[in-house]
Amino acid sequence: MPIYEYKCSNCGHQFEKIQKFSDDPLKKCPKCDKNTLNKLISSPSFRLKGSGWYETDFKTGNKKNILNKEKDAKDSNKSKKKDKGSAKVSNEK
Repeated sequence: MPIYEYKCSNCGHQFEKIQKFSDDPLKKCPKCDKNTLNKLISSPSFRLKGSGWYETDFKTGNKKNILNKEKDAKDSNKSKKKDKGSAKVSNEK
């Protein structure tokens, strides 16, 4: 269940409330008992990043695991550069 943030426009009381998506927004302030509550829009305190579910699930064909393909391409380029660098060192001997 999501956590919603509310603030009373009368007394300034601010609090969080765990509610279902289907629940109606709160209207009455628990501190001053007036119908002056406003639901605030705030960003979540976490961020989904990395190769989690959103990267790998629900994709088809060539779009699947794009992150891994890009990483593999970068790694192969790095190893090619290292090979060229080691070849230069061996030529200097």
